[in-house]
Amino acid sequence: MNATAAPPLDAAQLAEAFEQFNRVSAELTGAYAGLQGEVAQLNERLSVLMAALPAGVVVLDRLGFVAQANRAAQNWLGEGLDGEAWLEISARFTSTETPGEVELGDNDAPRRIALSSTPLDSGEGSIILMHDVTDTRRLQRDAERNTRLAAMGEMVAGLAHQLRTPLSAALLYTASLGKPQLADADRSRVAERAVERLRHLERLIRDMLLFARGDCLGREPVAVCALIEELAHTLEPIARARDIVFDHACDCGATELVADRKALAGALTNLLENALQFTPAGGRVHLAAALGERQVCFRVEDTGAGITPAQQQRLFEPFFTTRGEGTGLGLAIARGAARAHGGDIDLNSRPGEGTCFRLVVPLADDNAHCEAHHE
Repeated sequence: MNATAAPPLDAAQLAEAFEQFNRVSAELTGAYAGLQGEVAQLNERLSVLMAALPAGVVVLDRLGFVAQANRAAQNWLGEGLDGEAWLEISARFTSTETPGEVELGDNDAPRRIALSSTPLDSGEGSIILMHDVTDTRRLQRDAERNTRLAAMGEMVAGLAHQLRTPLSAALLYTASLGKPQLADADRSRVAERAVERLRHLERLIRDMLLFARGDCLGREPVAVCALIEELAHTLEPIARARDIVFDHACDCGATELVADRKALAGALTNLLENALQFTPAGGRVHLAAALGERQVCFRVEDTGAGITPAQQQRLFEPFFTTRGEGTGLGLAIARGAARAHGGDIDLNSRPGEGTCFRLVVPLADDNAHCEAHHE
């Protein structure tokens, strides 16, 4: 079967076809120019908006290199960010106790920056948002400190009594030392009691200062299991002398916290000393640390008398104590240290069945500011 050839076009038809082609081409060119104009306007608006934002905005390409950064981000991170790897930029950050927050700048006056990363819908990169929370965190610390000072003010009358009691006893004992008829054995015993009262007074004043300060002085990597071993080495002989079984466990491997080691160890020591105080001979105190989701959970368990619901409601109040020799500040200090690290303390107790305190500390989000280049 032979194909039928198309009839040849005459000059008029060709001219009409070319005219139609040119008309459509002109329309497409105009539409493209219009789209380019709209894109330019949108880019201009976006640039103005990004420049006006108080938050830092960094746009990364799919390889994790900076494609665009607004003025706020450049003020914090430096000029000329385009083309720089985010991994190298994030190396300037210092991790904090709060996940998603880092410190940047001068060590004497660092800025606290909250970071968040959002992938682009196209999958071709991500956006890093940076919020300066320096003033917010400072105000929070000031508010917490004012709360502690207010609590101390409310308890000033009771505090005066607590200071007066050991001081009066120490003065009474030291006055007795001046009696010439006092036997040497009695003199030694009276001196020991005077020293004991003065030490109690010293502990009370020390705890008052710790509670009033309430903050953490420095941050450093703290190996969790090494801290558990250190506490066990210190407290186990005390437990053994009281005929209490002391055991410990750590399931955290090589996990480290970015923390104030002295404050964290002090908080756990307060919990352990509290457990030993209320556990009778033949009982057991258990110290453990376990790794949870983005946090480390410390547990201090005892087989003591337990705590009544009424006492539990007041347990963390400053100066509340159920024993005469206590300052009533140990648990308040422990909770303050936990909260200063972004964590907290809770407990589970039933009278006659013992008590379990849980101190939870979040892991520092070391990689939060490096995740974007992997997305």
